[in-house]
Amino acid sequence: MVDENEVKGAVTEGVGKLKDGVGGLTGQTDMQAEGKVDQLQGKVQQEYGDLIDQAQEQLDEVTTLVRDQPFAALGIAAGVGFLLGFLLIPSRD
Repeated sequence: MVDENEVKGAVTEGVGKLKDGVGGLTGQTDMQAEGKVDQLQGKVQQEYGDLIDQAQEQLDEVTTLVRDQPFAALGIAAGVGFLLGFLLIPSRD
């Protein structure tokens, strides 16, 4: 699934490439620099959107696991809780 940020980032990157090209042809270094900044911003926004997609997929997988195997999920949660408690609470000697 394509995230809104991925689309916006692709558009921003495209506009940046256009500004960079026009600035290079007309000798306007400020427009060219603005285009390069827009390209970088667009790439970052696309990566952010991709990261959101990946996180949503992982959340969907965990939700499916918990729904399909609730006792296994409960056991894993209890084990993680016990381990964190053991590691984070200092021993009382």
